[in-house]
Amino acid sequence: MATVPVYMFNGEKSGELELNADVFGLEPNEALIHQAVLSTLANQRKGNADTLTRGEVQHSTRKLYRQKGTGRARQGARCAPHMKGGGVVFGPHPRDYRQSLPKKMRRAALLSALSSKVAEGAVIVVDSFAITAPRTKDAVAFLKAIDCTKKKVMIVVDNPTPEIVMSFQNLQNVWMTTPDMLGTYDVLHANALIFSKMSIAMLEELKTSALGSERWMEKQIEGDTNE
Repeated sequence: MATVPVYMFNGEKSGELELNADVFGLEPNEALIHQAVLSTLANQRKGNADTLTRGEVQHSTRKLYRQKGTGRARQGARCAPHMKGGGVVFGPHPRDYRQSLPKKMRRAALLSALSSKVAEGAVIVVDSFAITAPRTKDAVAFLKAIDCTKKKVMIVVDNPTPEIVMSFQNLQNVWMTTPDMLGTYDVLHANALIFSKMSIAMLEELKTSALGSERWMEKQIEGDTNE
C-alpha cells in the first residue's frame, strides 16, 4: 500500500498517510489516460469559424436589372454567391468538437493518473490549511517549506473557504479544486498535488462508490432492507 508524507501548514512533517490501493495504487493505463486527455482538450475547443450564406448576407433581394433586353447575362440579387460581397457556398460553420467518455472510463483514467503521480512522489498531504485570514505571505511560506515554489501546484481541498482561496489565488502556477471536480488532465498538468486529509478521505469514498447499474442495484437493496 502506498504512503505519502503528511505536513502541517507550517511546513513541518507530522507523519505519513496510507492511501487506498483501489484509488492510488493501480497500474496506470496509458492508453486510457491519453483518451481522457484528448476528450478533455476536445471539449474545451470551440468551433468559431463561420461564413455567411446568401440568406444571411446583408444585401437587398431586389433583382439588379430586368431579365431580357439588356444584352447582359441575367442576374438575380446581389447576395448570390458569384457576386462580390455575396454569400459563401459550402463554407465553414461553427461545429461541436465534444467527445463523450463513459463514466467508468473517466474514473479509471483519473485513478490511473493519480496512481502515476503517487509513484512519482508528487502527492503531498496537509493536516489542514490553518488559514483564518487571507494572507498570500503565509501561502508562499508554506509552499517554500515543502519545496513547491517552482512547480505547477494543484491544491485539492474539501472546503475552499474564502480565506484559503484568496491566500493562494494570486500565486502563479497554483490553482485550487475540490475532490468532486478533479480531472485527469488537471492531475497530469500539475507537478505537485497537495491534498488536505479530509479531501483525501472524500476522494477515496467518492471514487470507490458504485456507478451506473451497480449504484442502482445498491439503492434497490437498501430500499428492500429498510422496508
